[in-house]
This record gives sequence, structure tokens and C-alpha cells, in this order.
Amino acid sequence: MRSLLLLALASAPAFAQSNSATAAARLLWESNRGFISASATDMPENLYAYRPTPEVRTFGELIGHVAGSQNMFCAMVLGDKQPAEDAIEKTAKTKAALVDALKKSNDYCAKAYATTDAANAAMVDLFGQQRSKLYTLLMNASHNSEHYGNIVTYMRMNKMVPPSSRPSR
Repeated sequence: MRSLLLLALASAPAFAQSNSATAAARLLWESNRGFISASATDMPENLYAYRPTPEVRTFGELIGHVAGSQNMFCAMVLGDKQPAEDAIEKTAKTKAALVDALKKSNDYCAKAYATTDAANAAMVDLFGQQRSKLYTLLMNASHNSEHYGNIVTYMRMNKMVPPSSRPSR
């Protein structure tokens, strides 16, 4: 919940410029979408099996989890049949398959983030609670932020500089 508040505060300037809550949610999502995609591309194939401790996901499983979660959240917003959140994580095993699944989930979610504020006022069932579609979009962006933090740690532990820490070009 605190993450969503921080996301809302961070999006205030974007909201003021666009006067659209959905546009503000899209800006939050787009930032991390780019960082996650760049990380997935930059991580060498042999490190897709890397896991910092036995209890956590491998880097590849983490990318699969993000892609699968995005498909689930965005299906809720678009009114499509929701795939299992872990569908990609369980089936895609190579870097190429995971990068492709992430790209496809980004393309799919772009449709959800292109919807209107009026459409996103509608309620959906989100983990057993009624929430607006806008809340669902923000939850997706927040979830991606959470896991980008994991990705940063995985990259740093492998002496890589994550995309968000690189100098702007």
C-alpha cells in the first residue's frame, strides 16, 4: 500500500500535465518496463539460472514472473480471460523465450495502459477484492517496481550495472 502511495505522489507532475490518471499510471509503468526489458536483454544467458539464495527465483524465473503477472493484470483491465500468473515462469526456460514473452506482455499491457480514465473506473476482482481497473494498472506498475529492485540486486551481485544506474545518453 505504501508503494502505491509513493507511486501516486511520484506521478503527480505527470497527472497535472496530462490531467489523466491512466496516463500517469502509464508513465510509471513505462519507466520500469524499459529498465526490466533492458535488464532481460543485457543479462547473459548463463546468468538466467543465477539465484542469490536457494529460496528465491532464478533471474529467468523472475523475468517469467514479471511477464506472466503483467499478462494477468492487463487481462483484468482489458476484460480478457486471465492467464495463470505463473504460466510463463513455468514454461519459458531460455533467455530467448523469456525475452520474447516479456516483449509480448509489454505489447499486451500497452493496450491496457491506452484505455481511458472512464473505462478504468470500472471495478474488477483483484485477488478477492473489488478494485478499480486504474488500481489494477497501478498495482501492475508497483509490482514491476518491486521486481525491478530484485533485478538490480541480481545484476549488482554479478558485477553488472543496472539500466537505471547508467549515465543518460
